Amino acid sequence: METARAEEQLCFPLSNNSCRKIPRIPSEATVVYTLLSSITIVTVVLNLLVIVSIYHFRQLHTCTNFLLLSLAMSDFLVGFLQMPFQIFYYHGCWFLGSFACALNNFSSFLIISASVGNMVLISVDRYIAICDPMLYPSKVTIKRVTVCIFLCWIFSCVHAGWILRDILGQPDIYNSCIGECVLIVNYAEGVVDLVLTFFAPIIVITFCTQELGPVAITVQRSEMKAAKTLGFLVLVFLLCSCPYYCFTVAADSNLLGASSGEAEVWLIYLNSCINPVIYVFCYPWFRKTVKMIFTRNIFKSDSCEAKVL
Repeated sequence: METARAEEQLCFPLSNNSCRKIPRIPSEATVVYTLLSSITIVTVVLNLLVIVSIYHFRQLHTCTNFLLLSLAMSDFLVGFLQMPFQIFYYHGCWFLGSFACALNNFSSFLIISASVGNMVLISVDRYIAICDPMLYPSKVTIKRVTVCIFLCWIFSCVHAGWILRDILGQPDIYNSCIGECVLIVNYAEGVVDLVLTFFAPIIVITFCTQELGPVAITVQRSEMKAAKTLGFLVLVFLLCSCPYYCFTVAADSNLLGASSGEAEVWLIYLNSCINPVIYVFCYPWFRKTVKMIFTRNIFKSDSCEAKVL
């Protein structure tokens, strides 16, 4: 009887080197699974609607909206990749193998870095639009924005690859038992990651935001409304990401597994669900395009030319 119970607590009962499951109260686990699954579905659906809306309707093909499209893409990937894996690992057992674990960690670093980069680009875009409106059309073009977005994703990919080069080369290097998926970031890499994906972006975002104050009176109402919306977007991002980075700084060890920093990780993921909700309340065009999508008017031959602004 005791042997059977012991085997139930193992991720792989037939293995002598199996990890143990994290004990969870069944009723609590059911509530957590339901809540996290709901958040995941909402995140995927809403961000997919944002992507389809901006991509399909030509009137929405503006520099600012392309930045929102890139942000929505990273948020969609959080809901489509990161959230399901985090739910899957809730009991502390990883059944997909060490290589999939390494890819999961890589995609996590890549997507979060891309999200931070998108927020910086959005802040700079609004800074130029408000502080230098006369030269904005010549300074900020679709081509330049596209290049910046491309470089943002390339940098995020290189950054994630450099941080996790040891794990990508030997996926099970830090696993102490079968069924474990942990991430260990060395001190030097951790400092570089904090500077590039937290401190430096916060400095840039804070500078851009503070500079908007003195010129707020002289700008058009529509521009100021857009700036406030995107400012709120940045504020929510900072509120969701700060606990995660504070945990990283304060932790005695940089070991990130199933039981360490779980709430902080989910909080930064939750930001990907909140962003499209902000669009719903702040952008009338998003409500119009969603209505057209659900009423299937988007499938009409000339729907891409529809006026949604």
